[in-house]
Amino acid sequence: MNWLTARLGSLSRIRRGASPRPKGDPRYFGGDIPWLKIGDVPKDNRYIYQTVEGVTEAGRERSVFVEEGTLLLSNSASVGHPFITKIGVCIHDGWLAIDNLIPLLNQDFLYWFLLFSQQQLIQLAPSGTQRNLNTGIVSSFHIPIPPLSEQHCIVEILDQADALRRMRAEADAKAERILPALFIKMFGDPATNPMGWDILLVEKLFSRERPGTKCGPFGSALKKHEYVDKGIPVWGIDNIKPNQFVESGSLFITPTKYEELKSYSVEPGDIIISRAGTVGRMCVARPQQSHSIISTNLIRLSLEKKDIFPEYFTSLLSYFPTSVNQLRASGDNGAYSFMNTTILKSLKIPLPPFDLQNEYTHRMAEVRRLNEKQIESQAKLNNLFQCLLYRAFSGELTAKWREAHMKELLAEMEEQAKALNLRDYGDSQQLSLL
Repeated sequence: MNWLTARLGSLSRIRRGASPRPKGDPRYFGGDIPWLKIGDVPKDNRYIYQTVEGVTEAGRERSVFVEEGTLLLSNSASVGHPFITKIGVCIHDGWLAIDNLIPLLNQDFLYWFLLFSQQQLIQLAPSGTQRNLNTGIVSSFHIPIPPLSEQHCIVEILDQADALRRMRAEADAKAERILPALFIKMFGDPATNPMGWDILLVEKLFSRERPGTKCGPFGSALKKHEYVDKGIPVWGIDNIKPNQFVESGSLFITPTKYEELKSYSVEPGDIIISRAGTVGRMCVARPQQSHSIISTNLIRLSLEKKDIFPEYFTSLLSYFPTSVNQLRASGDNGAYSFMNTTILKSLKIPLPPFDLQNEYTHRMAEVRRLNEKQIESQAKLNNLFQCLLYRAFSGELTAKWREAHMKELLAEMEEQAKALNLRDYGDSQQLSLL
């Protein structure tokens, strides 16, 4: 069965937000009316319940106010990502508001279709330094209009699948909090050191067999043309996840080049730390390859294995960065504002008994194994959801349901055609099969 399609602009009202000027002027900002900027909402959210800032009545007059239940589309940052606001809110000029939908179009159906079509919308946006949508592009975008009963059916299935995804994500978020809580339980709060552990300079814990710290090779020592398709791994920023080492995605050099650069080599149990990008992100490297090196943007830290477990160190600095003396955090997911070998040498950290660190490391490994299974489960759910989205808007998802309700659907489509002033709803220019 073919679905009717129409331009979104003919099915709704589309407005662009507006920002009072000058920014921060107390005549316009600092009031009680919610003010929504781009970046205020995590893109994984579907609904907007609150804002960070507010505007005054004068600010509202200079902006665009949308009612509760309005569908918003980002036209910068996460371009084309839809949200639904659960509050009345003034919107920044980085948002497009879509409201006044005709009765033939279910808002949640439109939400899911726009989410499904995000990449297509991005491609329609003018190219440049940054792609931006505008009301003209969005107004001209064609939307399928299945019969309302079929729209409701599609929404119900996608909502259920999305709820399952979110439950999995919530479980994963709780799992991420297990290790910091375990650390506190076993060692106490590093900020107050309630158990009275000895405080040592990290420099005193450096390996006695090899240099304690080592920055990656300068660009002149390892140039882009020297990388090869396979060989000796060169670990980079992408191989460091928060307190977790990921082997996939490395670059490679030849064995001959490795011999030149083996002073930058990585051994199991070394700590590798980012000094660019997400500065200060670190993990314990336990590569399967016998030889590997760090790249330019990393620091290798080698600690004395008889004194300290590297997992204890990375947990301390990853979970409690602001509690560690002399190291300033930037506020971005615990990332540090700077990192170098001099800073590492001068850090002072509490050092619990070796046996207690060992117990923590074993428990940490158990939690990590559980987390890996959860990550696999989340990936499967996300893949399933993407398949459901495709099937929903190709018509496959509700094919059997349509067969069982064909008579009612044909009657609905005839009424749709009349409501949309389509003289012949079999006209190939008025209908399309997605």
